[in-house]
Amino acid sequence: MAEVEVKYGCAGVDWARVAETLKRVGMACHEPEAHRRAFEASHTTVFVYQGGQLVGFGRAISDGVYQAAVYDVAVLPESQGKGIGKTVVQHVLARLTSCNVILYASPGKEDFYRTLGFRKMMTGMALFQNAASMEEKGFTEPGHF
Repeated sequence: MAEVEVKYGCAGVDWARVAETLKRVGMACHEPEAHRRAFEASHTTVFVYQGGQLVGFGRAISDGVYQAAVYDVAVLPESQGKGIGKTVVQHVLARLTSCNVILYASPGKEDFYRTLGFRKMMTGMALFQNAASMEEKGFTEPGHF
């Protein structure tokens, strides 16, 4: 495996590749410009490159004092299982050392986050724009819409 390069900040990021990666892994995908705005508005952004190609990324929003939330952790399917997701999360967390950190994992990925020290919340709640779709995908319990 070629050595990976970790970059912070959004300079030079191919936002179309970010959108494509999120789509390929089954996560929420928007127009490239929307992802650019979201990442640029974040407290921490991490991009992992291998052989000069973007293979993984993630971000966190935070007050920088005691609360943070991790979003959009994604790794190209062909690059999964090689430690890149772990690298992304560890680099994000390194910039949030004084914070409580929450995230919501894609269904089926909870065990990956457990290996990094995360624990399932018993009181987490969500108010999604498309609640029925998020229920169908397994993010929320059955409800009444």
